[in-house]
Amino acid sequence: MMTPLVAGMFALALVAPGEGIIGGREAAPHSRPYMASIQAVEGDGAKHECGGFAVAERWVVTAVHCLPTGANGRKVVLGAHSLTQAEDTKQTFDILELHNHPHFDPDNYNNDIALIKLDRPFNATEAVGTAAFLRAGATEPGVGAEVETAGWGSTDNLGSRPDTLKEAVMGVLSSARCRRSDYFGRKFTDNMICAHKLCSEPCDGPHKIEDTCDGDSGGPLLYNGVVVGITSNGGKKCGQIKKPGIYTTISHYTQWMDQVMGLQPASVIITHHNP
Repeated sequence: MMTPLVAGMFALALVAPGEGIIGGREAAPHSRPYMASIQAVEGDGAKHECGGFAVAERWVVTAVHCLPTGANGRKVVLGAHSLTQAEDTKQTFDILELHNHPHFDPDNYNNDIALIKLDRPFNATEAVGTAAFLRAGATEPGVGAEVETAGWGSTDNLGSRPDTLKEAVMGVLSSARCRRSDYFGRKFTDNMICAHKLCSEPCDGPHKIEDTCDGDSGGPLLYNGVVVGITSNGGKKCGQIKKPGIYTTISHYTQWMDQVMGLQPASVIITHHNP
């Protein structure tokens, strides 16, 4: 499935490549106002590297492996649908602070969560807003639950990138399956969710898999409209049956997030319990 998205030349020597969406579809413009594009400045322009999602007016969640050596001048763009077209909905920010989880493990991507503090609050509009996310103690989506994700990542293993936001619907797989030696083995931890498209066996055709890929890292995995995971990593190729996407379980980190953001839980996060 996907490989993690890395940021910067130095990171490329340390971290395998990133995440993107295989087999998905274009999202309705600005239907996901929490989506963020993390971009590296290149000359007079910028290049999308990773995804993220806004959780408060100055805070965006992403993955540690997206910025392992620091912000290094990167920008955060909110309100985008097209990466290249001029859109009056876009708001661009400098990164004031980057908080990578202190226990991130580059060997297996355990604790792959980071918080970005924007240089100023965003202006809330129909195209820019926050995502609710699951807090500690809430019910996680079960095996087979339908989840969805979005991003500007690669659409195939050749690295083809879309210009507009794509989205995909997938199904949660059991942790026991993802711990099997022919899947991820011991690299799959209790802080991870694995998912890919629900499909009928043998489910081995190129169009039967929906998956994240290079460039989707840091984006959200949602269940019933609430973020339950952060796109992290997977296999060296996207869309493989035995290398589904791996997502960091966000509810395991809400105490750390509250501490970093310096906000009371009820003031910024919606607690979601499944019926």
